[in-house]
Amino acid sequence: MRAAASVSEAVARRTAWPRLGALALFALLLVAVPLLAPNPYVLEVAVLVALNAIVCVGLNLLVGYAGQISLGHAGFFALGGYASALLAARFGWPVVVAMPAAVAAVAVLAWVVGRPTLRLKGHYLAMATLGLGVIVSIVLTNEDRITGGPDGMAVPPLQLFGWTLQGEATWYAVIAVALWLTVWGALNLIDSPVGRALRALHGSEIAAETAGIDSAKWKLRVFVLSAAIAAAAGVLTAHYAGFLTPAKASFLHSVELVIMVVFGGMASVWGAVVGAAVLTLLPQLLTALKDYEMMAFGAILIATMIFFPRGIVPTLARAFKR
Repeated sequence: MRAAASVSEAVARRTAWPRLGALALFALLLVAVPLLAPNPYVLEVAVLVALNAIVCVGLNLLVGYAGQISLGHAGFFALGGYASALLAARFGWPVVVAMPAAVAAVAVLAWVVGRPTLRLKGHYLAMATLGLGVIVSIVLTNEDRITGGPDGMAVPPLQLFGWTLQGEATWYAVIAVALWLTVWGALNLIDSPVGRALRALHGSEIAAETAGIDSAKWKLRVFVLSAAIAAAAGVLTAHYAGFLTPAKASFLHSVELVIMVVFGGMASVWGAVVGAAVLTLLPQLLTALKDYEMMAFGAILIATMIFFPRGIVPTLARAFKR
């Protein structure tokens, strides 16, 4: 027992310094972006990248590490934003209270939905989560008296101690801090016994249960955590943009999030960040191609999957080790 504990501590110490170094470099990169941005539009795109990265880091915990497919994560993203907006606009809650309350409400919903849903596996689970996302999208679209319907609804601004958060630079600072904390939390989670349990589930649920891991419990927990992270990103998006539409809960948005995770590299926290950044920036860079924009986008995705079969970050890391 002592020998095993000493080995575990040695491994933890050996992996801690590279993780801290990567986090420090990431923090420097986040600080450098607003200093190098030539105009507010670049900061606006950077905010969108950070928001997508937050969702993808949480989704990667579920898909990449635990091996559970979700095609309805945009529903949790939209529900977080709408819940915070409704609590603040319709019920008069302070925004700083409505935001965590919305995240907690989505987490409870994910727990309720996840208990029966996560008993499914493979494409059955994918269909179930897809159905959940479709239901959320339909409800947000049809309940126009509450949500504003297809036209969307206005969202109150975020105020702290009488100060209203506004401007691209201010919002970028808030969302960049949220992204760094999300990445830091995910890296620590993956290097903990919880992370090893999730990887065991991905490898084989039967083998994991033989080793004493309660697969149902851990699948439900990571599902709830991933949904809560998506809801938090949705809350930030709602109050940053000041407006919400049901398009945030669309099936296309869910697929985009999964593609970002796969593109950057599943079972890689940094891969989720890179995938979100590249696939958010690509449409901005390809607009000059006009009618051929989507063709070029598809060609890039195909080429990436051919030459980077494990995703960008894991493939490059493997090549670097060689």
